[in-house]
Amino acid sequence: MKKTQDELFALVEQKIVSINWKKEPIGLYDPIEYVLSLGGKRLRPVLALMACNLYTDDLQSAVNPAIALEVFHNFTLLHDDIMDKADTRRGKPTVHKRWNDNTAILSGDAMLIEAYKLIADCPADVLKRVLDVFSQTALEVCDGQQYDMEFETRADVAMGDYIEMIRLKTAVLLAGSLKIGAIIGGANEQDANCLYNFGINIGLAFQLRDDYLDVFGDKIVFGKNIGGDILANKKTFLLIEAYSLAQGEIKAELENWVADNDAKHASDKIAAITEIYKRTGVDLRCEEKMNFYFNESVESIKSLQCSDNKCDILLDFAKSLLYRKK
Repeated sequence: MKKTQDELFALVEQKIVSINWKKEPIGLYDPIEYVLSLGGKRLRPVLALMACNLYTDDLQSAVNPAIALEVFHNFTLLHDDIMDKADTRRGKPTVHKRWNDNTAILSGDAMLIEAYKLIADCPADVLKRVLDVFSQTALEVCDGQQYDMEFETRADVAMGDYIEMIRLKTAVLLAGSLKIGAIIGGANEQDANCLYNFGINIGLAFQLRDDYLDVFGDKIVFGKNIGGDILANKKTFLLIEAYSLAQGEIKAELENWVADNDAKHASDKIAAITEIYKRTGVDLRCEEKMNFYFNESVESIKSLQCSDNKCDILLDFAKSLLYRKK
């Protein structure tokens, strides 16, 4: 029987809560328990189980691999937060702020190892395929993070460069989650690849939505400080598009604010660049691009060899990502 999104989310939460992190040394495992207890959307494991459920009602063999994807995702967050100097995550102190940088690095390393242990707990006949997808995905996420860091000091980042970076940093993990779930569920290679492409497109839309919410979201709902990307001069869709569209005095103003890294001017910088985004219309262009990738995701699964009503849950999930507020 096909499970709903809420039922899959509950299954994931139940499994995460059941994992025992009360191990020695507590300085290594307490931060892992802490970060996993912060909640989150659980997109990756839910997508994996959703894809598996398209082909089988027995999800048990996919549960641990699905949890592996969530553990891996949170491992990347521990390290990303250090690199981004982020103070909060989901409205709570980041691990490196609550403990320290060294703890966040080492606990993250342990999470990566735990993720491999969990992903390997899948049927033997698909183990190599699943591990191959997971390993390739994990490496590509690192590729994306490296590009993201390099972009911070580059002035020549084109939109195509940015889209490729977010494909690697964000979209491939959603896509890999879908493909892994489909493989475990018994999907053929064509369907597994269609679901992978679906994941790439919703992943791109998801990251563009994240860019948008970082500037135009509600801090309380979003769970992070608004304007963090602006203060870090991150090359987001909004900033790259603003550079492309702004002219004359507006472009000069944008360049001046980007060059101003004085902490005392932080709130003014956020307000000024946000206003430039509105004046150049890049907020609307970002929403248009999100809709484009959503439509591409719909096209990606039209040829799936399963009943249409089973695909509805994927489309509903994609819509919830596109129109989310956090």
